[in-house]
Amino acid sequence: MTRTHIIGVDGGNSKTDYFLFDIEGRFVDRIRAGTCSHERFADGYASSYRVMDDNVRLLLERNRLSIRDIAAGAFGLAGADLPSQKEQLCQVVERLGFTNYALDNDSFLGIKAGSEKGFGICSINGSGTVAGGISPSGRRLQIGGVGSEIAGDEAGGYFYARKVLRTVYDSFYRMGQATRMAEPVMELLGVPDKASFIDYAVNGVLQRTLPNTELMRILFAAADDGDAAAVELIDASALQLARTTAGCMHNLDFGEEVDIILAGSVWIKAESPLLFDRYRQHVSELTGHGRRCRFIKLQVPPATGAVLWALELALGRPVEPDIRQKVITGVESSLA
Repeated sequence: MTRTHIIGVDGGNSKTDYFLFDIEGRFVDRIRAGTCSHERFADGYASSYRVMDDNVRLLLERNRLSIRDIAAGAFGLAGADLPSQKEQLCQVVERLGFTNYALDNDSFLGIKAGSEKGFGICSINGSGTVAGGISPSGRRLQIGGVGSEIAGDEAGGYFYARKVLRTVYDSFYRMGQATRMAEPVMELLGVPDKASFIDYAVNGVLQRTLPNTELMRILFAAADDGDAAAVELIDASALQLARTTAGCMHNLDFGEEVDIILAGSVWIKAESPLLFDRYRQHVSELTGHGRRCRFIKLQVPPATGAVLWALELALGRPVEPDIRQKVITGVESSLA
């Protein structure tokens, strides 16, 4: 039997996109559903299987296909961070009927989507942060994605929001330097007075009601105005992001030129260039000035990477430029 189609899955913490393409790079169908992350379900991997099985079956059945028609699949999944998690998720994918597939953290999708070479490093800075690298030889490495305390994940909207609160609290009670962020943060959170600040801050963290985006805007605006505390916070984050990127580069077999793809809402939508400028400077210092780094902001949906990766597996070779563009157009049109 000729296997004529591929499936690419971009599974995030809130939503999952299941794409069906043929092996010529033509879009066939897409399903958008809720998360498939085992970390979001009480019964973990059992629900991951159930949810993915329901949606893959639906995608195939409504196009009069079966799993036997699928030449390859690629799965970029949030929560695929540790080797033990990836092993369990591979078992889930194999239960779905896939025999030729790739599965890894969703950071790897940015590489396939953002670099025409199909290899490089993707730094994600969105609600959280993680980096993934694919070398020219196909070796893969993920760094971070498991928390700031252990892995140096000192970026992402949730982290920045808490650090802004910490900086303001330090200025009030811990002999920290004064910061222009204090007044707009108090106003944003509706804090009536300095004595009430910690109550509002802790409740916002515990109840996950902090307005992360607005707190980040206060941070970047203050830094642009020269606020020393804000600049220090951003520079510290930029250094940690750069150390993760440089460490990924150091541990994989890259040549002299490396594509670094920037993905996630903070990288893509940041109104201030300061974080990127400091990050690029730190990467250069950590990797040596002889290394040529090409920084690419991801302008296409990360799900494009899942489709391209599955096509690579199905074809046994890199995807040609015309097919690549066909895939990008198909994904973007389906998400419009």
